[in-house]
Amino acid sequence: LSACARNLPRDAAVSAVSLPEKNADNTSKAKIDPDVIQNVESNVKDVISIAQTLLLLNRVMGCTGAAIKGSHSMRVVDLGILDLPLMIFGGPYSNLQALLALKAVAAEQNIARSQMICTGDSVAYCADPADTVAHLRGFGCPVVAGNVEKQLAENALDCGCGFEQNSTCDRLSAGWFAHADTAIDAEARAWMATLPDVAIFTQAGKRFAVIHGGVTDVSRFIWSNSPEDVFLEEIAALNALVGPIDGILAGHSGIGFQRQIADTIWINAGVIGMPANNGEPYTQYALLTAGQADIKSLNYDHEQAAAEMKHAGLTQGYHTALIDGHWPSEDVLPPTLRRDFEPT
Repeated sequence: LSACARNLPRDAAVSAVSLPEKNADNTSKAKIDPDVIQNVESNVKDVISIAQTLLLLNRVMGCTGAAIKGSHSMRVVDLGILDLPLMIFGGPYSNLQALLALKAVAAEQNIARSQMICTGDSVAYCADPADTVAHLRGFGCPVVAGNVEKQLAENALDCGCGFEQNSTCDRLSAGWFAHADTAIDAEARAWMATLPDVAIFTQAGKRFAVIHGGVTDVSRFIWSNSPEDVFLEEIAALNALVGPIDGILAGHSGIGFQRQIADTIWINAGVIGMPANNGEPYTQYALLTAGQADIKSLNYDHEQAAAEMKHAGLTQGYHTALIDGHWPSEDVLPPTLRRDFEPT
């Protein structure tokens, strides 16, 4: 507010606060010229706008409501110009069979490691966390940190997935996270701690950013039917962090989709480690070519992956999801995306 006072003419500012006007009953009121009031209102609006921007930046940079619990800043990596087709994939989820199948598809399509980008959550529901991380690191492709990498790097006690407390998803996560926590060694955790929060690149003259869930919250669930304000908040936060972008490539939620929000395309690439709750065992990834995305299906040996889960004692329901394509719980989903939803 002192900045407002500095922007006023000196005499007007002094008059506004120092020269009372006497009323007939000997009381007084401030004598403020209408032009001064208008100037003050304009300056206050400027201050409010600046304050809102600073609050948003603080939220993104970890000062108030950090994007990742315990973080102090956002790591951003610039991958430069990537005009060749890109394979964007999320959520390997400890599903080694799916990751190896994706690698085979990339080889068939002559997609090099430098043309593959992972949106995070290398570890989750399935049986082979250590081998999945080892193979992903062996790819040498860029990987954005997901909530699970963040939690494992910090030796946290839970997955930080953003599930509602005591929900079915929250309770089921205790089993698979304990399995992963036991399997992931210190070297892998150190690698996870180095992963960026955002990767940016340019393709076909369009500027893209790769994130995990959201910028304001790494474990934010954003669905195809989320309110537009949710997308706008994340886009504004990302613009504040890295500058204007034309497209966002995300993961976390587990179901691929594309949605145009004003001038920005939001692309969720889906995940390769778990079906999209659509009754089919295949999983999803995205192919970005000439700035346009296409959600692709990934077929892999899901029966072997399910057998490995059973052998590891991971029988909370996600092992059957690999076969029948239905998640063991839908409580994380908006009601309109659940199987039992009936439009009125």
